[in-house]
Amino acid sequence: MNKYELAVVVSAKIEDEERAAVIDKCKALIERFGGTVTNVDDWGKKRLAYEVQKMKEAFYYFIQFDAESTAPIEIENRVRIMDNVIRFLCVKQEA
Repeated sequence: MNKYELAVVVSAKIEDEERAAVIDKCKALIERFGGTVTNVDDWGKKRLAYEVQKMKEAFYYFIQFDAESTAPIEIENRVRIMDNVIRFLCVKQEA
């Protein structure tokens, strides 16, 4: 098992319940591909470095998880097509 971190930038134009549903869906994807979520870090609403889809602000979430090396590719493929996810990045953490 390797340690990974999934950074998700969620649209600020949606309601709190929808935003929570997006993060729950990300956590469900991690578990679906054999990973275990160890921590979810909510950074809240932050200003974007540059305008994305006519938005200047978005919500930042960092999800740490343990998974096999094949899981991040599958997770990224599904997060890529999720509504309300502006940007995402999955990186392997050094042990």
